[in-house]
Amino acid sequence: MLSVITIPAFDDNYIWLFHQADSNKTYVVDPGCATSVLAYLENTKAAGKELELVGILITHHHADHTGGIEALQQAHQQQLSVYGPSKENINGLTQLIEHEQTLSLPFIDSPVNVIEVPGHTLGHIAYHIENSLFCGDTLFSGGCGRLFEGTAEQMSASLAKLSSLDKDTKVYCAHEYTQANLAFAIAVEPNNLQLQQYEKSVHHARLNNISTIPSTIATELAINPFLRNNCAEIKQSISIQFNVSNPTDIQTFTLLREWKNNF
Repeated sequence: MLSVITIPAFDDNYIWLFHQADSNKTYVVDPGCATSVLAYLENTKAAGKELELVGILITHHHADHTGGIEALQQAHQQQLSVYGPSKENINGLTQLIEHEQTLSLPFIDSPVNVIEVPGHTLGHIAYHIENSLFCGDTLFSGGCGRLFEGTAEQMSASLAKLSSLDKDTKVYCAHEYTQANLAFAIAVEPNNLQLQQYEKSVHHARLNNISTIPSTIATELAINPFLRNNCAEIKQSISIQFNVSNPTDIQTFTLLREWKNNF
């Protein structure tokens, strides 16, 4: 069984450590801040539960996901394997991932499925291990990443891939954006009762400085407007907001992302 650990970084980033429950060999996903990772590892050592970092997984090239690679490599005498997309310009990669494939990571019992999810960036990838999805800035709880490089069609197709995973899949995205995303989701789909209930639980969690991540695929299918662009109420909201008649699913998605950009 996989054990996943949260390391907060910067203002709202999450860095993820994962390892087999019976092993101390651990990997880190998207270490934008090496200091945060090294401090956590040092604290576990002091507590007598030492974890040994053996590798890094990168989803895309943005600095808040890659900024710690060099320092982590230096701290471990360049012994870390660094996996990431070959289609993006990322310094420090030792294992270039060129296409969707299944990886076998040392010290990890289960296969690692690499999923290509262009949209936020053109070479963005996600990693699916057991029931854990490390999806970077593609799928957020209640939202999705901005389209810095890709198109709405690409992002919609990428989200469709992720939403087809088992419903109990845990979604480990890279930012604590949930509360802001839900404010938009409720504006778009105000009569969604599951969304209303989820917003209340998220509000309570954030008041107590509790992370809202991981979410699950089941939760996102029920509350995330970017996975619900075929919903009649959402299409009606888009029609009113943008003065369009009978928007298609992809028009709805495109205009949702435009609306969210300026919300």
